[in-house]
Amino acid sequence: MISYHICNMTDKLKKGLIQMMITALALLIGDYLMDSVRFDEPWVALITAIILGMLNSFLRPLLIVLTIPVTVFTLGLFLLVINAMMLMLTDHLVDGFHIERFTSALLLSIFISLVNAFFGAKVQVVRSGQDNHFDPHEEL
Repeated sequence: MISYHICNMTDKLKKGLIQMMITALALLIGDYLMDSVRFDEPWVALITAIILGMLNSFLRPLLIVLTIPVTVFTLGLFLLVINAMMLMLTDHLVDGFHIERFTSALLLSIFISLVNAFFGAKVQVVRSGQDNHFDPHEEL
C-alpha cells in the first residue's frame, strides 16, 4: 500500500522528501559530533528538517536579497551566516531542538551544507519504464 503511494508521487516531491531525510540525518550526526547541539528525541530531527526546509524556502530568499551588498563584499561567505540564522530561528520554533551558541549554529550550517552538497547532488528519481510499478531495487 505504501509503495503504491510512493510511486504516484511526483519526482520533485520524491526528491524533496529524500533531501529532507538527508538533512534530518545530517542534523542527527551534528548532534552526535557537537556537544552544543542537542535533540531531546531523535524524531525531532525530522520535524526540525521540515521546519528548516520551510524557512529556507520562504524566508531565506528574502534575506539573501536584502543582504546582497554584504554577500558580495564577503564573496558569498555571508550566506553561511544566513544559514546559521535559519538554524537559530529553527531552534526557537522547534521544541526539543537546542543550539547553545551562534558559533555552533555556524559550524552546523557548514556541516549541513557539505552533506547536502555531497549527497543532495546524487539524488535522482529514476523511473523504470512507462508504468508506475514499484521496484524496490530501483535506483534512487
